[in-house]
Amino acid sequence: MDALRARSEPPRIVGRSLELREGSFPFEERDNDLGERIAVLDRDETDVAVVSLAPTLEVEEHPELREAYHEGIRDVVAAAGGRLRALASGACLEGFAGACVSAQALVGGLEELPAELVRAGQVLFVHPGPPGSPPASAPPWWAAVVDYTAQMQAAYLSWLAGDGARHANLDVVFAVLAGGAPIQLERLRARAGGAALEAGARIHLDTASYGPRALRLCAEALGADRLVFGSDSPVLPAAPTLQALAALGDAVVSSARSESPSRLFP
Repeated sequence: MDALRARSEPPRIVGRSLELREGSFPFEERDNDLGERIAVLDRDETDVAVVSLAPTLEVEEHPELREAYHEGIRDVVAAAGGRLRALASGACLEGFAGACVSAQALVGGLEELPAELVRAGQVLFVHPGPPGSPPASAPPWWAAVVDYTAQMQAAYLSWLAGDGARHANLDVVFAVLAGGAPIQLERLRARAGGAALEAGARIHLDTASYGPRALRLCAEALGADRLVFGSDSPVLPAAPTLQALAALGDAVVSSARSESPSRLFP
């Protein structure tokens, strides 16, 4: 936050606003207070949260912001009494649970990062990056619903078509159900055969902001054990996603909230 406040142009924090190239958004520092975040975990009955610096904050273009995050989050995790673990921003670093990259970065190629993560026993988390320019008449939700999901579908299918086969021992978690990409697998099979699908053996899907119908479709496409509970907290509350998982039954809840995360982040 200090690094963002020190900037004279986006991305930056000005007063109670987060200013990005795509627009200005309300920012409440209290939402990022460690005590507040632990209280949210308690409320949602979450023992440990794995947190990341969202690439939507345009940090991949600013190494100084990524360095500030790495420095600060180490202190936060140390003070959290085991309740938090962190993903590094775009790098494999000691003491982190894995690396978070944008969908655009994955499509563009990650060079040595996947191999480094495999050697370190860490996880790759793929998250939407900054949106493109919306249509002139686009409503406020356009980026989150249209742009982000399109990014994630491209990243998911790019992984199947390329690095997935070369890094078969790397666990990859795609945010927001990979934009619903698993529903495209039948079309992919029709166009590309079954070879590309084999590269998805260690793909997992983060559940953030989806309801029971989407979760059920993705569970049917890949298997319920591929769902990993995730949320957009503190931007959006986790309760609706928890309710959506509950609608799929206790076995799915246990898999998504306990069994799969324990395998990914031992």
